[in-house]
Amino acid sequence: MLEKECIQARGFRNTKKAGEIVGFQFDIRLMYYRGVWLSQLRPISIRVDGEQIPQAAIRWEIEGVVYTEAELAVTGDVQWNVLSPATIYIAKENGLSSGYHSIEVSYRFSSSYMPPEMDEVLSYGDHQRDLLLIA
Repeated sequence: MLEKECIQARGFRNTKKAGEIVGFQFDIRLMYYRGVWLSQLRPISIRVDGEQIPQAAIRWEIEGVVYTEAELAVTGDVQWNVLSPATIYIAKENGLSSGYHSIEVSYRFSSSYMPPEMDEVLSYGDHQRDLLLIA
């Protein structure tokens, strides 16, 4: 079941690879009434505890497949369903410390029925949430 907020509390945790903490992850939901094709997504902006996350450190997982921002831009045959969360992975050495963290997310997408010039204008909001990371 999805939570009402864009940034979901469930799924917020550090991520490990070969036993080492290599970053953290959290889920977001699509704040739109219908699904969007992955190529419609525009680069996401993420701040954690006031620190801007570089685009190169961000990966999206949608329907079990992990994508870079560049891969999203050319994937026009996969849709992000309104009822499925996307998992956002952030590469960050040692992840986040245990405790409360402020997460700010801003993402946009183009709409198939709007002229391309409107891509720069349309935004579906900035979202902020304080979450507890249990390490």
